Amino acid sequence: MSPTPSALGVAVIGAGMAGRAHIAGYRTATTAFASNLPEVRLVAIGDVNAEFATAAARRFGYERAETDWKVIADAPDIDVVSVVVANPLHREIVEGLLAGGKHVLCEKPLAPTIEDAEAMVAAARSSGRETAVGFTFRRSPAIAAVKQQLDSGSIGRALHFNGHYWCDYGVSPDGPMSWRYKGGPGSGALADIGSHLIDLAEFVCGPITAVRGATLSTFITERAKPVGAAVGHAAATLSEEREPVENEDLVTFTATFASGASATLTASRVSFGLPNSLGFELFASDGAATFDLARAGEFGFIDGKPDHVTQGFRQVLIGPDHPYIAGGLPMDFPSVNYGQNDLFTFQARAFLEQVAGIEGLPRNPSFEDGLHNLRLLRAVVESAEAGGREVTVESTQERTT
Repeated sequence: MSPTPSALGVAVIGAGMAGRAHIAGYRTATTAFASNLPEVRLVAIGDVNAEFATAAARRFGYERAETDWKVIADAPDIDVVSVVVANPLHREIVEGLLAGGKHVLCEKPLAPTIEDAEAMVAAARSSGRETAVGFTFRRSPAIAAVKQQLDSGSIGRALHFNGHYWCDYGVSPDGPMSWRYKGGPGSGALADIGSHLIDLAEFVCGPITAVRGATLSTFITERAKPVGAAVGHAAATLSEEREPVENEDLVTFTATFASGASATLTASRVSFGLPNSLGFELFASDGAATFDLARAGEFGFIDGKPDHVTQGFRQVLIGPDHPYIAGGLPMDFPSVNYGQNDLFTFQARAFLEQVAGIEGLPRNPSFEDGLHNLRLLRAVVESAEAGGREVTVESTQERTT
């Protein structure tokens, strides 16, 4: 194990919607877990839009703003960097940061292509630096608690995982064109939010070995270019120029896990009235569990212990006996709730401890996990293009569980 560093300088490249979550996550983790970590300095925010970078640095207490990621890669006072920019930019930036000796946490999906991801995995291995992919939902205490129940055998073996990630950020035809609507089949709802859902299904139930019955549907076929810069999914002033949408609004498919369990999975960016609806039902041989992100601090659970008079699903409120809560929140008491923003704090804490060589928390998903996820995305696209036929998923060695 490498010696614990005396100090860590942090930067985030990308000051948009998810970028701000990383930025705030490091700030909160730095104050909440200061006793465990070496000194952590919030050094820089990088974004090609100087206004965005400066505003984020001022708002969240970082020392400076930069408009060129190469300055961050070369900076001697920066050790840890989150990369939260458009997917096509990931490889160049990540490889440059690794060459500069930085530890890198890259948002999902890891890369726009499998070939890019393979190159990033190789660069990470040769760099000797810590790397991770931002599959943030692995840090949900409720989801981790469900996984514990399945792994322990208390509810038997998994039979069926029914999961969805339904959003409405693409439902309006007046939403501005952005990089999220470019890139070809599989780079839309599947890569953007379906990648989270697929990783979550595997986190709970183990590796997926095959997919089938996939469909990719596009309902809004063109969008107007914005006037000026837009942040995330926010509305923007539109120009008269329109461009074709190149990827899918909706994806559905089924899958088989290595255990023999089955999954039905759906991801949509056109689910009217649902800004951010992630959830699942897990059915096992001796019990079941449910999760709904709208009620992030609880899960539904049933097993065979109660008698038939009182049997039924029960609400389990998350508390200090569940993962990441004890010592992880200022009020680490039962039913004192948390939300999705807190998952970025849990992720930042885990990555900083990973870099510092502090053991105890599960490691963040690896670049190998990101590569495996991309192979799954490709299998879904291949199934859809072949009329739904079954596609076997190429396995990837050395995944994080």
